[in-house]
Amino acid sequence: MNTDVIIVGAGPTGLMLAAELRSAGVRPLVLERQSQPRDTPKAGGLGGQILDLLRYRGLLDRFEAACTDPIPAPRFPFGGVHVDFTQLAESPMHALPLPQQQLERLLGEHVAELGLDIRRGHQVLDVRQDVDAVTAEVGGPDGPYRVTARYLVGCDGARSRVRDLAGIPFPGTVYPEVNRLAQITVPDSVTRLDNGDLEVPGFGTIRAGFTRTDRGLFGMGVSPTSEVLSVYTVEDETVEYDDDVPMTVAELQDSIRDVLGVDLPVAETLRLSRFTFKARHAERYRAGRVLLAGDAAHLFPATGVALNAGMLDAVNLAWKLAADVHGWAPDGLLDTYHEERQLAGERTMLHTRAQVALRRGHDPAAEALRSVFQELFIDEQPLQRLAAFIAGADIRYRLPNPNNHTLTGAFAPDLILHTDDRTTRVAEIMHAARPILLDLANRADLRDAARGWQHRVDIRTAKAENCGADALLIRPDGYIAWAATIDEPADTAEDGLRAALSLWFGTPAATTSPTSD
Repeated sequence: MNTDVIIVGAGPTGLMLAAELRSAGVRPLVLERQSQPRDTPKAGGLGGQILDLLRYRGLLDRFEAACTDPIPAPRFPFGGVHVDFTQLAESPMHALPLPQQQLERLLGEHVAELGLDIRRGHQVLDVRQDVDAVTAEVGGPDGPYRVTARYLVGCDGARSRVRDLAGIPFPGTVYPEVNRLAQITVPDSVTRLDNGDLEVPGFGTIRAGFTRTDRGLFGMGVSPTSEVLSVYTVEDETVEYDDDVPMTVAELQDSIRDVLGVDLPVAETLRLSRFTFKARHAERYRAGRVLLAGDAAHLFPATGVALNAGMLDAVNLAWKLAADVHGWAPDGLLDTYHEERQLAGERTMLHTRAQVALRRGHDPAAEALRSVFQELFIDEQPLQRLAAFIAGADIRYRLPNPNNHTLTGAFAPDLILHTDDRTTRVAEIMHAARPILLDLANRADLRDAARGWQHRVDIRTAKAENCGADALLIRPDGYIAWAATIDEPADTAEDGLRAALSLWFGTPAATTSPTSD
């Protein structure tokens, strides 16, 4: 056995998985077919539940500091409709203006600090597995070689070689629309009006926001703090583009001309990217000792969700793989990766397919549908629900829940915690990426019940306001595996806690005598 885990692909999902595995005491091998990090613009930002997770790892400040643009207010497109979450007292959906190239650089630096290397220019040619191991045939700069591991994870994108070699079906729909996105400035001959519109000589006014024509969709947004314009076009085309071939300024201007009938002068380009939309979902995330994560497992037909979903796949998978590698994983633990993350993928697929229906219609009925949605998004309750939907914050895993607690299966809230000597938060005590039993009601009975698992589970005591629970068992991925109701009787609470600890963290070690802290 050469290594414990092979990760194929050094994009955000693969790098996040590598970092999480290393934090859990596993040293993976990362293989990336590209010899250098790609500079082709892809995602323009990072948003959703993953930002909360990064805060729980103590990394969010670092990512925010790397943003060269101000962090924007939470306003997002949804199927051609503008949604303004600034109306909410606390929006679940936020985003960082962090282009994917920068994100990969930050994650690469983090992985290097953890002592891991990335083998760039190493392409997986074949994968074989048996009941004990998986073997990858790799083509590298110095020739072919073979590497064997307990598990191999395909984080190798939409055209995943690993997925194909593992024989995992990837059904779905390919949409004909081609999307082009750019950040540009315009010359002085173009006048920017106070309301965000543009006056173009020989044409007239280009309005900010979305403009639909019988040839496609044009969108334009203006930064209030800079001269940069965000420009977006959508056209139906039969041409298949290679994602690795960058878009040119001429291609952008041709698309604007096709959709709007205007030659828009461009002074400077800060970003040019092109993408198509597909709705595909792997039938299973695991085939024996081969697993999938990120775009290799799912492709969503809307922007702003892929990085969030892929990196959260990695966080869910890492601690379960580590448990197996370290030899203490309970039966079926690794199978819960597919069960939980396919559920999350289906939820993301649901709202992104809904966006397809909203944005692709061009008749009066479609316009009416968008107008109805726009009116609904004025009200707080649907706005709150949609924000959680887009962020992935509405995911509640279907976990055993004998006392029917509303928090079981949900992401742990970032409670303010008061201990005897200081005030802290859930985010801070999660930095080590270890499971935590958080006693919020000084329940010595529950702490004693968990004593046999204290080599794997940190036991903390604190007070928190308006939590709705006497105790929380929090998994390394931030999700609540079990919660005690307020004043829950000792017999049911102890039985429930022991069952959850055994289910997620294996057999307890022998204990001597109970203590209280």
